[in-house]
Amino acid sequence: MRYWTDELERADALLFGRVTYEMMESAWRRPATGTWPDWMAEWQIPFGETIDRAKKHVVSSTLSAVDWNAELVRDDLRTAVQRLKQEPGKGLFVGGVTLPLALADLGLIDEYVFVVQPILAGHGPTLLAGLRERIQLELVDRHEFRSGVVAQRYRPTLATA
Repeated sequence: MRYWTDELERADALLFGRVTYEMMESAWRRPATGTWPDWMAEWQIPFGETIDRAKKHVVSSTLSAVDWNAELVRDDLRTAVQRLKQEPGKGLFVGGVTLPLALADLGLIDEYVFVVQPILAGHGPTLLAGLRERIQLELVDRHEFRSGVVAQRYRPTLATA
């Protein structure tokens, strides 16, 4: 959780699709009482506080409104994300499955973080399935956790033949 808290703090805003936004909001929005729920362990609270206060942009054609410190993105995805990337600051954090694929196809992702879990699931969505073109990546950072989980940070490079 500390790792993901730090990752969120590296960004000026979060960019989610509808499904990820609704999932994160249901889990991490601070209740109106101001008190975190009993199920949340003490070590989860810093992450909860970080994601709760973060500015969010939600890409959706089906939602009519959003809240939780969020703005709805309805414009052309390329134009909207290019505009957000031009704003001063540290950048955007993107989460989800469908939205990162669309952004990768548009060449709008400057950095990828892949987290490898030491578990073989045998099912579930395939990351970036359907990517139109190969994207050559360069490893820029690697963090191994005591659990065996490995987080690897990559940046796109210019492909050389």
